[in-house]
Amino acid sequence: MTTQARGPRAFDSGAEAGRATDAILRDTLHGTHRGVVVDSPPGAGKSTLVVRAALELADAGRPLMVVAQTNAQVDDLVLRLAEKNPELPVGRLHSSDADPYDKALDDLPQVRKSAKAGDLTGLPVVISTAAKWGHVKADEPWAHAIVDEAYQMRSDALLAVAGLFERALFVGDPGQLDPFAIVGSEQWAGLSYDPSASAVTTLLAHNPELPQHRLPVSWRLPASAAPLVSDAFYPYTPFRSGTGHDDRRLAFAVPSDGSGPDRVIDAAAESGWGLLELPARHTPRTDPEAVRAVASVVRRLLDRGGAATSERSPDPSPLTADRIAVGTAHRDQAAAVRAALADLGVADVTVDTANRLQGREYDVTVVLHPLSGRPDATAFHLETGRLCVLASRHRHACIVVCRAGVSDLLDDYPSTEPVQLGTLVKFPDGWEANHAVLARLAEHRVAWRP
Repeated sequence: MTTQARGPRAFDSGAEAGRATDAILRDTLHGTHRGVVVDSPPGAGKSTLVVRAALELADAGRPLMVVAQTNAQVDDLVLRLAEKNPELPVGRLHSSDADPYDKALDDLPQVRKSAKAGDLTGLPVVISTAAKWGHVKADEPWAHAIVDEAYQMRSDALLAVAGLFERALFVGDPGQLDPFAIVGSEQWAGLSYDPSASAVTTLLAHNPELPQHRLPVSWRLPASAAPLVSDAFYPYTPFRSGTGHDDRRLAFAVPSDGSGPDRVIDAAAESGWGLLELPARHTPRTDPEAVRAVASVVRRLLDRGGAATSERSPDPSPLTADRIAVGTAHRDQAAAVRAALADLGVADVTVDTANRLQGREYDVTVVLHPLSGRPDATAFHLETGRLCVLASRHRHACIVVCRAGVSDLLDDYPSTEPVQLGTLVKFPDGWEANHAVLARLAEHRVAWRP
């Protein structure tokens, strides 16, 4: 009897994601460890996992507190829970500020809102920000906690809430920006209790035996983007796109006028990536030519009557202003782009920094490269997470506007950051990630002199 050789098993996105989720829930509900860590690439369904885990813990009769990092994240989770189970009582613990939560929650009778944790005692699920939970005192700890966007949470914030729960599920994206700190953290560098480190980094430093899982599929990034983002930013935790190359299509009703913006739009529609390269030059941070180029690309995206087809619907969806975003490194750059768009009569396009675009999703993104026109390459502009966020918000295409010469800048400007003993080296570093992204973008480059 002979056995026929079999080829490699075809990658079934849904099945692989399902197996990963089942293993995570099994460790969360039935495991013995005090914590479970889940790493997730962009668009892998972190919020979906959090909602499902919350519902299953509530069904099991285990009181649950959910920790998110912003009020918007909290309100989004409350709305998702209400959609999945309209009968589940949920507590929304909020601050005493004016307008502390999304008013859409007022229309949900099963959601109880209060600035006092005592008013929400006995509810199956209570959700709030890490900052608010840090002021809560509890006689009895919650049986479980879920920490959403755990890599955005500083370890000192985790320490402030750790006494409120017995076991926890930590879910986050390790490729995103590090937690924000308003004070210098050099004095703690290399120490296991560095308060400015992410909650997950410190948690694993003290508890290396905790189960660690990863979500293997990005449902946001198209097949054209997932390989680059995975290789450049997640080399040790690779992932795949949940869709194939033929599942999504971006088309335009109005043909190209031959300009640089139109040619780069066509390149991005065909390949998923586009680089509009301006002449090399050292410029102010709010480079007027680059800002106008970004605004021109957005204007032409709207003028040409774009339509996006995807696995979500067999019918094309119009590429409207609310499905386009512009990403920058600095707030003054974002403000300059907004002003330029207003001059062109464009409204309702999201324009923001990488920090504020984290967790959000659009059909097309237009990015002003962090190193465009710069005379130096600082640690801020080389931060891997910043470029990762900017390159991973899109479902169809990402167009980068950048001045020529960035590759030379990277080669000519070695790191001058001091090396701290005991610190974990973040990999990949900014040089490698930038070179990897630029090498791919160079394949879809459109040189343009405005």
